[in-house]
Amino acid sequence: MNKRKPDWLRVKLQGAEKTHEVKEMLNRLSLHTVCQEANCPNLIECFGRKTATFMILGSVCTRNCTFCNVTKGITQGVDPEEPANVAKAVTELGLKHAVITSVTRDDLPDGGAGHFAEVIKKLKATKVIVEVLIPDLQGSREALATIVSARPHILNHNIETVPRLYPTVRPKASYARSLELLKNSKELDASVFTKSGIMVGLGEQEEEVISVMKDLRAVDCDLLTIGQYLAPSAKHHPVIEYIHPDLFKKYKDIAYEMGFKYVASDPLVRSSYHAADVAQIFTS
Repeated sequence: MNKRKPDWLRVKLQGAEKTHEVKEMLNRLSLHTVCQEANCPNLIECFGRKTATFMILGSVCTRNCTFCNVTKGITQGVDPEEPANVAKAVTELGLKHAVITSVTRDDLPDGGAGHFAEVIKKLKATKVIVEVLIPDLQGSREALATIVSARPHILNHNIETVPRLYPTVRPKASYARSLELLKNSKELDASVFTKSGIMVGLGEQEEEVISVMKDLRAVDCDLLTIGQYLAPSAKHHPVIEYIHPDLFKKYKDIAYEMGFKYVASDPLVRSSYHAADVAQIFTS
């Protein structure tokens, strides 16, 4: 279904002159960013602000989610220098809040949890706020414990969409398993903030989004992002609807009423867009 993007989804080109500098540094340190791999609409703005969400464990994913632009196929080896190189990049960018995500690595015994832990340890030595956006680790509580024990400030795992749409949007994932991961994180260490994100415009109903928010609060999820789904190509899941900014505001108001500590809800919001804004929860 082809739809013309509404005016509120027009991305302002700003900071383009600084993107080359950031890309050169990433290439020099052999690093990937989800900004580039997922074709994020905010790439120019974020690179212009000298921020990036680092994607560890290679650039090839073992899952087949129909909304995602990350490459699927034969995975790459794990780079032992990556934790140190991510820390170098964070230092060079002068970041105060670093976001680390990864492709899903179902081929690794621990899903990459040990590597995540090493990156967290290196980053905490630089005194930045560390946020990790992790895959579901196939439901392994042991693998999750490895990451949580490294004590990131924020553990993010995106629920992505409503349960009804999982078979077509996230066919290899499980809504219940994702909720369980967030629940287990709090049980392992309640001091680590948990975060999740929802895409809208995939064909969900308003009451389904509100139900997902209730489910997230039931497992004590602290932080929430809601953004408009944008199809990376004609081969991906189509955009069913462009959600008006007024509904995003409504979702935000409802989420705060439910008790979320921080909510970002806007058409161009992505899981790590302006992630540093959440720093308010550490000072309030």
